[in-house]
Amino acid sequence: MARGLRALRRVGIVAPSGFVDGEVLERAARWFAARGMQVQAGESCFERHLRFAGTDDLRAAELQRFATDRSLDCVLAARGGYGLTRILDRLDYDAIAAAGRPICGYSDFTAFNLAYLARAGGISLHGPAATDFGAQPPHVETLENLLAVLQARTDYETRFGAAGPDVEASGLLWGGNLALVCALLGTPYFPAPAQRRGSIVFLEDVSEPAYKVERMFLQLIQAGVLDRCKAVLLGSFEPVPAQVNDNGFTLQHAIDTLRQRLAVPVITGLPFGHVSHKLTLPVGARVRLRVADGTAALGWSRLY
Repeated sequence: MARGLRALRRVGIVAPSGFVDGEVLERAARWFAARGMQVQAGESCFERHLRFAGTDDLRAAELQRFATDRSLDCVLAARGGYGLTRILDRLDYDAIAAAGRPICGYSDFTAFNLAYLARAGGISLHGPAATDFGAQPPHVETLENLLAVLQARTDYETRFGAAGPDVEASGLLWGGNLALVCALLGTPYFPAPAQRRGSIVFLEDVSEPAYKVERMFLQLIQAGVLDRCKAVLLGSFEPVPAQVNDNGFTLQHAIDTLRQRLAVPVITGLPFGHVSHKLTLPVGARVRLRVADGTAALGWSRLY
């Protein structure tokens, strides 16, 4: 992969999904500029077509161009939304892997994370988008965590409070937004059984009722996706909108169902997802997980 990054000098921002608030993007650019970094924003960051940041042709071509531009030290998705699944068949994943650029995003960007892993064995980052850098105020720990992951020259480890059984495991890390994971199931852009075997899976979602979260958990269980993994890490699912027919059914009931149906450890408390405090996680990398006494440690070797 690409050389280790001593410093970030040029950051590329593209919008492969929903259209972007220009003011938020401007604040993100100022954040980078204040730290001596140059920002290159794609045309998609300023376009609107229906709910998308420009046409499928524009978004696909621009993501491909930025992801293979060796002058960029990092490529960030501007935001999530919807649109990446429309362009997955237009990307040259082998060329992206050959360029070895760190590419980061979350939410709808899960589609790229998983497709890149499935099609080329590529490692990408599930972490903050440009909108996180343009937030008012930005979550400092989230942004610093991404920079630390990008600039790490040695092994990297992060710790967080966790609930679940004690675990010590290693394996390939994959996952992301639960709805996108389920949407890719059965497509050529879903990690293969050999990649999933012995893996560590992380899942999150937002604004999904508890019964829908449980239904997606059951879909993955019934499809045999989770039965050979070593652990499942759950991030934030908030907000979880209540439904008139819930009658006391909550997200915790959905998590309890996952634990009851799955013969592997399910760990909650991982700070990631549609929340201001989110870790940067390397999709497709081999990681080490240790959970003991209510604390989890997740680590990996240098990525870039």
